[in-house]
Amino acid sequence: MNPESKRIVVLGSTGSIGRQTLEMVRTHPQRLAVVGLAAGSNARALEAQAEEFEVGLLALADEGAAAELASSDRRVFAGNDAACDLIKAAEPDLVVGAITGIAGLRPVLTALEAGVDCALANKEPLVAAGGIVTTAARQSGAQLLPIDSELSAIFQCLRGERAEEIEKILLTASGGPFADLSAQELAEVTPERALEHPTWRMGRKVTVDSATLANKGFEVFEMHWLFGVPVERIEVVVHHQSIIHSLAQFQDGSVIAQLGLPDMRVPIQFALLYPERVANELPRLSLAEIGTLTFAEPDTERFPCLRLAYAAARAGRSYPAVLNAADEEAVRLFLDGRIRFTQIPELIERALDEHEAFGMNALADVERADAWARTYVRAQA
Repeated sequence: MNPESKRIVVLGSTGSIGRQTLEMVRTHPQRLAVVGLAAGSNARALEAQAEEFEVGLLALADEGAAAELASSDRRVFAGNDAACDLIKAAEPDLVVGAITGIAGLRPVLTALEAGVDCALANKEPLVAAGGIVTTAARQSGAQLLPIDSELSAIFQCLRGERAEEIEKILLTASGGPFADLSAQELAEVTPERALEHPTWRMGRKVTVDSATLANKGFEVFEMHWLFGVPVERIEVVVHHQSIIHSLAQFQDGSVIAQLGLPDMRVPIQFALLYPERVANELPRLSLAEIGTLTFAEPDTERFPCLRLAYAAARAGRSYPAVLNAADEEAVRLFLDGRIRFTQIPELIERALDEHEAFGMNALADVERADAWARTYVRAQA
């Protein structure tokens, strides 16, 4: 290991973002060193990654899966707190947060409270606990670096700009794979079809969220918490080609956009090596080949998850945590074949309507709202 390498821990290393993160480590072996890997239950894939990158510290949330590595000469943490224990033991310079769902919240807070920078790919920590997460970062001096393409785009657009001069954030959305389907056709969408995103390589949950536009609603929360922009000044616009990843509009009318091919490796590398821009051999954008860039307003009638996200963001208190947990449970029910695609927003809206909100001052408050929403949604299925 190069003593000057940035030491990183990858949470969710066997998932889509985790694998692409390790691909960028392969590209920059003198600059990046993996000192810890964490996954949910895929012990064999984790072991193969540890072998390739010579990692001695591993974590698996599934204790049964962790038992498969009992004969390993590596140190293996197991259970719900495994990722947190891994971070404490590894003492990294950067933690990549790519654990799906609310399970990624505790490890992120562990890193931030220790003053360790976090590159966030999973949205749930900022959706469910944005104030708690950003306060932890501010108090320790740790940086929150976005990996999401849209968040990375705004992060890049605002370099050298003054936050108080931002008039509006234009958050782009592909529109999802079902933008042209009727309400009746949406009700007939199968899990298999929902998992076939035409543009991005993503995990199962985020692919479904992209199809319902819930994913875009979650990014509204991220924009708000990461950049301090009020929710009412974040506007979602459908951009069909996924070339413009988002735009910042300033008070003088100027608009700055970040463009590029739809390739998650670009924002991943930017977060890993920030503040440097480092050369790579990834494909380049040719506007002449693209030819046309088109835009439209999002349809919140057929895709109400985006509307529900805005409503929860404006209401604040425990509503965002309920939104997040209700979505997780509804998506799980859909993927298990227990509800229709169009029932995902129906269950989320019912949970928000029935919830009696309370303040969010600590992690225990997040967990309380999260548990209530999961119980409620499961009971409705």
